[in-house]
Amino acid sequence: MCGFTGFWSRSPLAKESLEKTAALMAHEISFRGPNSTGFWTDERNGLVFAHLRLAIIDLNDTGNQPMVSASKRFVISYNGEVYNYGILRKELEERGVSFKGSSDTEVMLAAIEAWGLEDALSKFIGMFAFALWDTQDQRLFLVRDRLGVKPLYYGIINNVLFFGSQPRSFMPHPLWKSTLNQNALSDYFVYSYVPGTESIFQGLQKVAPGHIVSIDASFTPKISCYWNLTEKYHHGLKNPLKLSETNTIDHLEVLLKDAVKLRMISDVPLGAFLSGGIDSSLVVALMQKQSINAIKTFSIGFSEDTFNEAPFAKKIAEHLGTDHFEYILREKDALEIIPNLPEFYDEPFADSSQIPTFLVSKMAREHVTVSLSGDGGDEFFCGYTRYGVGNSLKNLLRFFPVSLRPTLSALLRVAAKPHLEKLVQIFSSQTHLSHKLNKLSDLIMMQSPFEIYHSLLIHFSPKEAELITGHRASFSESLKKIFSSAQNFTEAMQLTDISLYLPDDILTKVDRASMAHSLEAREPLLDHRIAEFSFALPLSFKLKQNQGKWILRQVLKRYVPESYFDRPKQGFGLPIDQWLRGDLKDWANELLSLTALKDSGLSNALPIRTRWEEHLSQTRNWQYSLWGVLMYQAWHQRYFKNNPFPKP
Repeated sequence: MCGFTGFWSRSPLAKESLEKTAALMAHEISFRGPNSTGFWTDERNGLVFAHLRLAIIDLNDTGNQPMVSASKRFVISYNGEVYNYGILRKELEERGVSFKGSSDTEVMLAAIEAWGLEDALSKFIGMFAFALWDTQDQRLFLVRDRLGVKPLYYGIINNVLFFGSQPRSFMPHPLWKSTLNQNALSDYFVYSYVPGTESIFQGLQKVAPGHIVSIDASFTPKISCYWNLTEKYHHGLKNPLKLSETNTIDHLEVLLKDAVKLRMISDVPLGAFLSGGIDSSLVVALMQKQSINAIKTFSIGFSEDTFNEAPFAKKIAEHLGTDHFEYILREKDALEIIPNLPEFYDEPFADSSQIPTFLVSKMAREHVTVSLSGDGGDEFFCGYTRYGVGNSLKNLLRFFPVSLRPTLSALLRVAAKPHLEKLVQIFSSQTHLSHKLNKLSDLIMMQSPFEIYHSLLIHFSPKEAELITGHRASFSESLKKIFSSAQNFTEAMQLTDISLYLPDDILTKVDRASMAHSLEAREPLLDHRIAEFSFALPLSFKLKQNQGKWILRQVLKRYVPESYFDRPKQGFGLPIDQWLRGDLKDWANELLSLTALKDSGLSNALPIRTRWEEHLSQTRNWQYSLWGVLMYQAWHQRYFKNNPFPKP
């Protein structure tokens, strides 16, 4: 795993000038690749590739990038891994291709030369984002892996085409201009991350998962899709698995073993994140089964019992015989990290589990260079609580005629009054009851399955986001199209999560947190063969009696006693609500002041100030929406107010 950046100006520039600018750009993401930095230039076109290498396969100089193909036609700068490169290499050698080194990059280039770009992509198993320059056709190709594991941005600013792993790498360029994308900002406030192909910077786009962006000297991007998620989903529906229950479980186990085995290929030390949940436990179990040495495993614990899964992880580690490391997250750790998060998250990002992910990556990097994770199991095998909750709520609403819902909603809001909550707490351990009743009041007014799902996903409604920013939040319209293409409510939620939440939240979080420490994270459950297998599964193999990941549980039971992992899903929850009223209060107060909110370009601070005051008084628990505002404010200060990016 690495990082790269580059630009194409379409006018002749001296090699020295290109490399000087590119070196400043590369420095901004040097944490992505500390082992070596390389450049390739085309002076006539004013084109430069800058690559930062984190050496994983072929540690010699023969694996350095940017790399030129054997025929000299193609140049590549590439972030990620093609895990089946060994098999592809043998195929190519049988065709008479010879190799100088043993890197997967060289195999990728040879595969593209031998089979063409799209046919080569169909053979790649892995995670990747790359820029490919065709010297013959004078065309740049930007390619992102099927599920969006690795990031890739591009945009034309002041007649310069920028492309690379992270936006902050473009900022030292003399012609780069940071302009806030107001529509993307509105959508950020809805989802707590910037969704879809828009970026927070005007004119800068993300390459969509499974897509190729082709650009010639006209600077008119042509976008094509080589792996279509919705098409794969419908192909699975039309071609369902017709195996017995036992054979279906066996089939998945074989796929999982191979996915894990391929991701254990490494020339550097390797380990795994272990939360004690189903997904990470299954990955670790399959790793340990295929290793003669004890796998190094890493867990984050919490001092608050409500959030702490560390004892479960330790128990599973002992059962499997791993070499286990544990770190208990203390409040002061979080307080030290939070102000620095925008350094690595160069778009505003507000999933608070970024904090423990950052810390577990830091701990892992002290021992290994590669760590496998269990990401992907929730999306493809119905692990999220909302799949069960959404179904229950949809079924419950059938009993309430639309004409009666406003009355019921109003009654719930009366019941949510703060003085009633205090009375209830005398007789009950329920906390934040007022907030929950208000949320339920909103849900009762939902008119469609999509509205139910969307309300479970967001922290500001599109109307509230528009009120705050002064610009329309419109991304939900794109989501509706994906949602409506599924055959039932649960699969609609799944498909939408895979399209949006997986690449733009989960994988962004893991990429930035791991790369901040020069750690490569690998996700076996995001092998596209497992994704396609899941689409052909009957829903009952994924969600049974409102319990998700049924088939993954059956595979895991073959390695770990069920009593070790059979418990409600927790995730990386944090007591943000308490911290905002405690040690984070002064920091938050400053960022949420009327002056600070106005300075960051928000047109109406009143809804935010109201939530902050309600949160401090414990009238409502607004931790998630306030965290979104705070992460935006901190990000805006870093990239607009305090903008120390050097220019050549």
